[in-house]
Amino acid sequence: MKATEVPAIAGAYLFEPTPYADERGFFCRTFDADVVRSVGLDPDTFIQDSVSRSARGVLRGLHLRSGAGEAKLVRCSYGRIFDVVVDLRTDSPTYRNPAFFELSGETQVTLYIPAGCAHGFQALTEIADTSYRIDRPHDPAEDVTIAFDDPELAIPWPLPVTSMSQRDREAPSLAEALKQKER
Repeated sequence: MKATEVPAIAGAYLFEPTPYADERGFFCRTFDADVVRSVGLDPDTFIQDSVSRSARGVLRGLHLRSGAGEAKLVRCSYGRIFDVVVDLRTDSPTYRNPAFFELSGETQVTLYIPAGCAHGFQALTEIADTSYRIDRPHDPAEDVTIAFDDPELAIPWPLPVTSMSQRDREAPSLAEALKQKER
C-alpha cells in the first residue's frame, strides 16, 4: 500500500492498495496503520466505521461538521462513485479548492479527508457501497450541508441526480453554510 498526497487539498491523501487477484476473485488490505503513520496521521484516532449503499445517480452531500470538524477515510468497497472534497479550512493554503476522484471497488483506494473539508459523492453504478472511517463520534447537531449545485462550486456531477435526502435537497448555499460552520 502506498500513500499519495492530493495536491488540490492540503493534508489529503490517497491510500492505494495492491489487490491480489486470481480465479477466486481478489484479496486486498484496505487499511494499514504503519502506512497511515508514515504520512503523520494517528491511526488510533479513527473510532467509528460506517457504510452506505447507493443506487446509480444517488447523490449524498455535500456534508461537513461544525466546530472541530471530522477527519475521515472514505473508500468505495463495491461499485464506483464520483467523490468530491472541498477545502473549507480558512487557514489552509488550498482554501475553497475542490478535488474530484473516482473511487471504485476494483481499486479499493481510500481517500483521507482532513477535518474542515466538505465531502459528497454520486453513485456511478447500480450499486455502490461506500465505507467511512471517522475520527470522532457523530453528533447530528454539528451537521452542516451545502447545496450540491451551488454555482460558486460548479461541481461537474457526471449523472443526473436520481435521488437525494430531503436535507441535501434543502441545503443552503456555500456562503450560508460557511456561516453555519462558524457557529
